[in-house]
Amino acid sequence: MIMRPSSGRRFNLDLSEIDGTATDEQKLLYHLLRQYEKAVRPVRNASHTVTVKLGMTMTNIFEMDEKNQVLTINVWLDQWCSSMCTILLTYIRDEFVSHSADDYTAGYMRSRAMVFYDGTVFWPPPTQLRSTCKIDVTYFPFDSQHCALKFGSWTYHGFQVDITNRSDNVDLSNYVVSGEFDLVRVHQKRRVVKYTCCPEPYPDVTFFIHIRRKTLYYLYNVVFPCMMMSVLTLLVFLLPPDSGEKIALGITVLLAFSVFVLAIAEKMPETSDSMPLIGIYLTVVMAMTSVSVVMTVMVLNFHHRGPFNQAVPKWVHRLVLNRLRRALCMRLPYTGWKDNGFCSANGMTKTISIGLAMDDFRTRQSIPANAELVNVDDAAALRKKKCRPNELHSRLLKTLQVLIRRQEMEDLYQTLANEWRQVAQVIDRLLFWVFLVCTVIITLILLIIIPAVHRSMESDVFDESLYGLH
Repeated sequence: MIMRPSSGRRFNLDLSEIDGTATDEQKLLYHLLRQYEKAVRPVRNASHTVTVKLGMTMTNIFEMDEKNQVLTINVWLDQWCSSMCTILLTYIRDEFVSHSADDYTAGYMRSRAMVFYDGTVFWPPPTQLRSTCKIDVTYFPFDSQHCALKFGSWTYHGFQVDITNRSDNVDLSNYVVSGEFDLVRVHQKRRVVKYTCCPEPYPDVTFFIHIRRKTLYYLYNVVFPCMMMSVLTLLVFLLPPDSGEKIALGITVLLAFSVFVLAIAEKMPETSDSMPLIGIYLTVVMAMTSVSVVMTVMVLNFHHRGPFNQAVPKWVHRLVLNRLRRALCMRLPYTGWKDNGFCSANGMTKTISIGLAMDDFRTRQSIPANAELVNVDDAAALRKKKCRPNELHSRLLKTLQVLIRRQEMEDLYQTLANEWRQVAQVIDRLLFWVFLVCTVIITLILLIIIPAVHRSMESDVFDESLYGLH
């Protein structure tokens, strides 16, 4: 016989409804449910126990709400009662947040119960269960979650209602694969618990669910973009200082990382128990990006330091321009006149001075040896001829000396600036290799090694003590 479970109200069937045209099933239903009180255990002797066998057919993992720590699954609950009973399992609770995350009875489909000739009742309602589940986000997005669903009677103790499991395994024949999680294992276990409030035992059936997150979505949408932005952080040190975009690039990458951190934070629960692996990676990379911006400021300071400061200290010249440059296999660029064979200002001074002296010598040689015999008019003309070149040479020499001193100062400033630029270039290249090594090591450890070790050491054993299931 098939009957619809009621809400617990008494059946009061009108006798007028039962006439000669009633079927045998209608007559049986009238006979069984006449003056039948649903709130009373269906036993003739109060000392007898009603046995309820509980099973579950899991059909789908509907949703895992990490932020609110709620697991939603679609199931068929298979409940067998040893006598004429209706729903005695009145709640779903777990030990994490005390009771379910939602009123699960609201999700029941009003399906009919099947009653057999021996009084056994079978009721398999399809329903959606929402239960709290303690989320461990330590290895997110390479994490696995363990959840427990505990079924038991809220009102009756074990001497009144004995709840047992139909089998140790959960029926997965109708399970639909989830796109976000892999179902690693699900099993059920009967436990008998004694609470401090009452001396009687309280049996329950607990379903243990082990699921593992699929990582492909997060690899393409979170992990790979973060790795590409880490490469952009390295490009900050390869960008020439004269471009003026080094700091802008570093700050842009830093802001991009901030967006990813906010996106991850919105998905994670607001708990201080653990820090997600991807969050640690983003935090470390953001810290490295911040340090790279600071180092870029220092490099730019070195690059534009030369004309306004003293020369490069000897120890800096020896350490950076000699040892580090050779270790990094760098070739220094053109640094001024000195490196390309151009004449220095001192060389120009010597050349011009020698030229002027030779001109003066030629002028002196042009005066005759018997100049004392020349008349006054000829002497005045000769003196005028002799003094005019010397005066012009003197003025020209003074003008050239001023120009030469100016050129010497410009050459000195250029030399200082080029040396500081070389220091900046060597430090830039050193920081590039340091950050490259650090980025590779951090990526390997946080995104490859730790998740791989975690997956290899992961166990299917459910630690019941973590959820108060002793």
